[in-house]
Parts: sequence; structure tokens; C-alpha cells
Amino acid sequence: MINQQATHRFARSTMRWTNVIGVAFAALLLVALSLPASATKIERVVSPGGIEFWFVRDGTVPLVAMEFAFRGGSVQDPEDKGGLAEMTVSTLDEGAGDLDGTAFHGRMERKAIELQIRASREYVRGTLRTLKENQDEAFDLLRMALNEPRFDSAAVERIRSQSLVSLQRQSTNPNSIASRNWWASAFPNHPYGRPVSGTIESVTRVTPDDMRDYARRVLARDNLKIGVVGDIDPETAGKLIDRTFGKLPAKAQLKPVPDIKIQGLGGRTLVDLNVPQAVVTFGGPGIARNDRDFMAAYIVNHILGGGSFSSRLYREVREVRGLAYGVNTSLMWLEHAAVLIGGTATRADATGESIDVIEAEFRRMAADGPTQDEFEKAKTYLKGSFALNLDTSTKIASQLVQMQIDNLGIDYIDRRSGIIDAVTLDDARRVAKRLLSQGLLVTVVGRPKGVTARPPGG
Repeated sequence: MINQQATHRFARSTMRWTNVIGVAFAALLLVALSLPASATKIERVVSPGGIEFWFVRDGTVPLVAMEFAFRGGSVQDPEDKGGLAEMTVSTLDEGAGDLDGTAFHGRMERKAIELQIRASREYVRGTLRTLKENQDEAFDLLRMALNEPRFDSAAVERIRSQSLVSLQRQSTNPNSIASRNWWASAFPNHPYGRPVSGTIESVTRVTPDDMRDYARRVLARDNLKIGVVGDIDPETAGKLIDRTFGKLPAKAQLKPVPDIKIQGLGGRTLVDLNVPQAVVTFGGPGIARNDRDFMAAYIVNHILGGGSFSSRLYREVREVRGLAYGVNTSLMWLEHAAVLIGGTATRADATGESIDVIEAEFRRMAADGPTQDEFEKAKTYLKGSFALNLDTSTKIASQLVQMQIDNLGIDYIDRRSGIIDAVTLDDARRVAKRLLSQGLLVTVVGRPKGVTARPPGG
């Protein structure tokens, strides 16, 4: 969660970065965009203290960016204290070591240091960005945040208050309601079914001791992935990483999370809310990232709903019938489940037709798969667009961490186009049937006309 205070801090920091290195950073973007993905040389480095990190050296401008991730996330929240992970990471930089929150942020702002730490379902991820001349202080502040968080009562209550305000807003936001209800129906009695931000009741129960315990259990060296990019040599980076992460616990104490399959397929849930449009969230089984059919599924999803203005769903729902401004789908792979999830918003009197069109397109793609033309265009786009994920040092660092999380191998960027090329039209058609023929779980928020709830399998 990026709370309101953190957003203001980020805005001030961004303005300072613009003043200090605006011209140089613009030059870096132009250079990066002109390079092929294969021009990014990735090194696997092990620090003197034994911490592995992936590294890309780029001296174009005097910047250093680091992305890091700890396996854990909100699935490690106690069932009655949802939101603990998010509250914990939001408080890490609200005072650490001998610095209270004001002093901590004052030091970051004076040196234009950017630090963001956030929680998702399965990971705590952080981004550090700094000018080369300030790298020692930047890494030292991160060390303090991870190793010596204060969790002062005033800071905890401030973060709690911001969380409660956010949750109150979400309780009347149709998109938030639809998402929460969909995940709860898809994964009942499982950590995936609980919202990352928790609930008003659960956030109220979280104590500073809970936050200290969460940090101690999750922030450990054995579940840590790191990517470093910028104007720094690997030896210096290794020493900074040891200083930052070396004193964390050697092993995390994570509670096991069971594998689960999506529930409720074929069912429709209606949530009454007096809003002018109905919000629809829909989804079904996805495919694991390590599955041999993943890239074929990725291509199929792009054609069906992931390709924005070029997708079948966009064309049929918006362009042909004018039922909604947009509709999309995406693959989401988690450690213990995978889903294909999508959404749209439409007029109350057009909701039933929109859902019918979406379900018909799922059935049509499952039955016939993509056309040759759709297939070739999707492959070309997916190969060419990947470079957009590598146009800044921060994006590259994030990609390095994601590649480690997904166990793709350090040469994945070089191999990716070949993996896409190896997928055949027959593969895509076979995987479309596998991926899309099991039905959808649909959640509708609003006052749709002509739409009724139905049980799973209905």
C-alpha cells in the first residue's frame, strides 16, 4: 500500500530528482529505448557475505537502483489480523534506529533518495533509487528500516488511521468491492481469498508487537531476491548489500500455504450498490509460470483480452456493440494457484449482454483457438513490446527480481523471443481449450438489469 503521506513524500522526492538529473535521465531513456533487450548484460554476483544478487552495470548517468523481494506477503497474516503485512511495511520507514519518522524522511529528501516498500499476496517488495554520490547513505537508511524499525506508537497509529480511511473508501468503491468478492469466492477459507489490505475490523486488531513479529519472521536472507542496476561496480554493490541485509535472520519462519484450485466456476455473485454503472469481475483457472504451456497461454490471453485495443473482447464488447469503454484479461500466477482474471464496467441495462458476449468469446476461443493472423500479430507484438520493461534502471532491477522469483534463468531475456517463436498455432489452439473451457466465476457490483445470481456450475 502507498498511503497518502507516502504519496506526498514520493511527489516531493520526484520533484527533487527532476531538478537534479532531469536532462541526464531523459538521455538515459533515449539510449535504453534504442537498445535491444539482448544488450542488457546480466551478471550473477555473490557478495562477500554470501548473498546472491543479479547485476547490470550502466554508467550512462550516475544513478543506482535496487529492487528486492522477500517471500511472505499477506498470506503470512494471521487470519484475524489481515492487513498486518501492509501495515508493517508501510511503517518500516516511519522511524528506524536513532531516527524518528521526521528525521528519517528528512534525510531521504535532502539527498533525493527514493525508498518504497510494499506488500502483495506473496511478497514484500522494495525499490531503492539514489544518486551515486549518495549511495552509502541510501543503503544505510534501508539497512536501518529493515533491521531496526522502531514501530513507535504514534507512527503505528498514523499508518492505522490511513489504512482505515483507505478501507472505508474501498467499502463504497465498486471496483474494490468486486475484486474482494471475486477473490473471496474463488478461494474461500484460504489466504488468497483474504484482501491484502485486510478489513476495518482486522486492521484495528494489529499491534506494534504483531508488526515486530511479522518483520522478524518474513524479512530473512533465505527468502530474499535482489536486482541492482546502475553506475556501480559489483564489488561495491556486494559490500553495500552485505551491510544492508547481512544482519537479517538467516532463515524465515513462514507458515505453510496449501495449494488450491479456483472455486465457484459457473457461478455469479451480485452485490447491490447504488452506482450508475455495473462493475464486472470475471475469471477462471490460469496456468503456472513453470508450466511448459505458459507462453502459449500468454499468447492466447493477449489475443483474447490482454491486447488492449487489439483484443477480441475489446472489439466485440466495445467496438462492435458499444457496451463498455474497455475490457481486459490477464494471467496471474501465484505460488499455490493460477488464475486468468478480467474486468469491465458497463451500463446497468447492458450488463447482461456484456457478460453474455464475454462468455461467448471465451467459449469461441476455447473451441477454435486463434486465427493464423491473430497468432502471428500477437507473437510480433509480445516480442517487440518487452523492451518497454527495460527502459529505466528501476524497471530493469524489477525485472531481474521477477526473473529470479519465476526461476526463469539469468539468460531469459536473450531466450524469450525464441521461446515465443517456438510456440505453434496448434500449440495455441490446444492450450486455448485447456485454459478457457472450464467456465467462469463472475462477480457483479451495481444494480444490473437482467442479471441474476446463480450457484457454481449453473
